[in-house]
Amino acid sequence: METKKGYQAIAKYLLVSPSKVRPVANLVRGKAYPEAVAILEAMPQKGARLILKVLKSAGANALNTNRKLDEDSLYVAALLVDDGPRMKRVWARSHGKRDILLKRMSHITVVVDEKVKVGK
Repeated sequence: METKKGYQAIAKYLLVSPSKVRPVANLVRGKAYPEAVAILEAMPQKGARLILKVLKSAGANALNTNRKLDEDSLYVAALLVDDGPRMKRVWARSHGKRDILLKRMSHITVVVDEKVKVGK
């Protein structure tokens, strides 16, 4: 999907806490597309795998256009990790009481764009 600021991909309702994904997102935000893919493939976190999947989708959206873009000319223009809805589960406690367990979800948005070439 092409936007004014590049090509984007969105993954919604991912069952991982946004606070666990944001440190991974901070490492690749603003980097070149091939470098960002290499960084994410080397990381063991679940959030890295999820961001990598969305990043590759955004890259495919950019490469499969009629503009004949090259993979090396792309960079990560924006990477947003937003809160999704929370699933509420009951956790039984002693004496007939209970606690609420919140299972947090994330929405990940990745925008890749072409580097602006400055030449004479």
